This record gives sequence, structure tokens and C-alpha cells, in this order.
Amino acid sequence: MDAFTTLDGLVVPLDRANVDTDAIIPKQFLKSVKRSGFGPNLFDEWRYLDRGEPDQDSSGRPLNSDFVLNQPRYSGAEILIARDNFGCGSSREHAVWALLDYGIRVVIAPSFADIFYNNCFKNGVLPFVLAADEVDRIFKEIEANEGYRLQVDLAAQHVTLPSGETMRFEIDNFRKECLLQGLDEIGLSLQHADAVRNYETKRKQDAPWLFSS
Repeated sequence: MDAFTTLDGLVVPLDRANVDTDAIIPKQFLKSVKRSGFGPNLFDEWRYLDRGEPDQDSSGRPLNSDFVLNQPRYSGAEILIARDNFGCGSSREHAVWALLDYGIRVVIAPSFADIFYNNCFKNGVLPFVLAADEVDRIFKEIEANEGYRLQVDLAAQHVTLPSGETMRFEIDNFRKECLLQGLDEIGLSLQHADAVRNYETKRKQDAPWLFSS
């Protein structure tokens, strides 16, 4: 998993509340567990005018020009800002994979669904909460200023607006350190690989019958 420290990124606004995981990545794309290749199908039903299918080449599909991801001013965005209860619905981890594969490393909202929020940290995406009035302000500033960017500093736990003003966000210390170091659950376990090997060796000596073929 890639570590996250700081990011200076273009922001794309998704002015909707209760965006569920089926909207983020529709159910027909859940067959793969490769964690990659989902970016073209992020928000598939909103982004395209036809129905997408797994392994389909999306490059020639008809686009919904009204959807924000299809607007040139937001091309290359790495930060997504949305409204309340982002990531609700089913627990599919594919939703985070799709965001990350598209290039989104930060998601900002007034609130998140718990499972989606946890899945973000396990995959190198930083989700954080700002107050509703702070989110409202950023939405208005984005609309008024093309090329609107935010600077996110995880260690300092703040986001810097183009004006230079900062907004602080809260984050659990354990999740913060894992993201700063690029450690998912497998990475955390591998930090104790020597202890695991020593235990297995001792266990084989103490109870060899458990390991007989």
C-alpha cells in the first residue's frame, strides 16, 4: 500500500448526499478481486449514458456531459468532496479500489458510512470529516474558481485552502500512523514476521503431532 503524507491536489465536487457503494461501483463489476482496473467504471451509471459491463472498453462509450468527472475542469482530480453519509450501502471494498484506480487519494465529507471509511484506510485513501459549513464553503469556492486545489497534510491533520487558511480534521492515531507508513493489515503482520516464525518453530517442537502429514 502506498503511504500518504501530503497532497496538493485538484478537487472535484460531488454535490450529493448518501452516495452509496453501488453508485460508486455498480454490482456487475464486483467479479474481479485484482484491486485494479476499476477506475474507468467509477460512478459508471452517472458517468456514461449506456450500461457498462465487466472487461468492456470504456474509451468509446457515450459520456454524460453533465456529470462532474466528465467536465474538463476537473480532469486529473485527486481529491473528491461530497455531502453527508458518503459510501453508504453494501460493504464492497471495490468502491475504494475504484476511487484509487481513478486517481482519488482523498475524500472529504461531513460524514461517512463506517465500513467504507475503514476500507479507505486499508487501501491508502485518506477520508476525513469537515463540518457541514466548511464543506459548503469549499463547494462555493470550487464553483467560483476553476482549478481549485487543496493542500492536505496528514501529519499536521489540516487542509490548506488557496487563501492560505487552514481547516483541521481529526483522525485516529493508529490509522494515521498506518497511512503515513503505508501499512495495511498484511503489512502490519509482516512487521512481526520473525516472531511468527519463532512461534511456529517452537510450536513444532512442543507439539510435533500437529504438523505430521
